[in-house]
Amino acid sequence: MTILTGGCQCGAIRFSCDSDMMIETSVCHCRMCQKAVGNYYVPYASFRKGAVTWTRGAPKLFRSSSFASRGFCADCGTPLTFEFADHEPSIACGALDNPAALPPTKQCGVEGMLPFMEGIPSLPHEETGDTAAEAGSDEPMRSYQHPDHDTAVWPLPKA
Repeated sequence: MTILTGGCQCGAIRFSCDSDMMIETSVCHCRMCQKAVGNYYVPYASFRKGAVTWTRGAPKLFRSSSFASRGFCADCGTPLTFEFADHEPSIACGALDNPAALPPTKQCGVEGMLPFMEGIPSLPHEETGDTAAEAGSDEPMRSYQHPDHDTAVWPLPKA
């Protein structure tokens, strides 16, 4: 059994999932997924029943269509799941503590793929710290989000 963990940005919701029970990982380009996460596409990992356990809190659900609901953190808004009725929730791969552990295996909703997607890898690259100067600060950025691992307490004390 290979257990992966993850959670929302603020730490109110944490989960674990058994990657040995994973069905597939996909990147969806459909317009509904774009709107659900405010992005050009969304990567999800789908699992067999019993693979996902909520270890702290649980997502709030929004019924996004006649077929599915979307789970998110009611405290910080992090998109977490795509859920067909009576199926195990698909987990938003970016919410994993180690998102590189589950690379996509297929693309779906390609009718909604934006025309510039193929050119994104050729765009100039910058690191996150490069934005501190852009924000008008000489100090390094400090993250207030929950760390990429389970913690015994939540909320975390502010440093």
